[in-house]
Amino acid sequence: MEDAAIVELYWQRAPEAIGHTQEKYGAYCLAIAGRLVPVREDAEECVNDTWLRAWNAMPTARPCFLAPFLGRITRNLALDKAAFESAQKRGGGAAQALLSELEECGAQPAAPGCVEDELDAKELAGLIERFLSAQKATARRLFLMRYFLCMPVREAAGRLGITEAKARTLLCRTRRRLRAYLQQQGVEV
Repeated sequence: MEDAAIVELYWQRAPEAIGHTQEKYGAYCLAIAGRLVPVREDAEECVNDTWLRAWNAMPTARPCFLAPFLGRITRNLALDKAAFESAQKRGGGAAQALLSELEECGAQPAAPGCVEDELDAKELAGLIERFLSAQKATARRLFLMRYFLCMPVREAAGRLGITEAKARTLLCRTRRRLRAYLQQQGVEV
């Protein structure tokens, strides 16, 4: 079923929209959650919560492409779950590693419930989007695979047909360029 038809089912509040979504994007969302949350049951819980969030978001949102819309919801839920788990265990994990890599660019998550931080986060997201659109395709795809899809460097490198060492170097250079770009745009890093 096409994305537009699934979105239309959501807008009609038809329960079968969730079934079609799970059939088409279940494995995709589970892969994203599984990269951040090591316990399969927790990853599945994130995916199930994704369907609920999508259901609640659709009356106001009408996404053209469901994959990035659902992927973002899943990633955010999994990051929240991983942060909660790491706070419980005082460990790090994949989510903490991703956040620490991005901290060197000055990218900080918004404080929950803080409108000013959320507005700053939207502005920052727009700047990052413009920065990435100016990058070469390989650097852009690698950056998105690593920091949006939360893919391990080795897996992302394999998908792009480059070595892991080259991928790490490319990510490091891209983060440095992003930091310089953000500073140039007046963002304190």
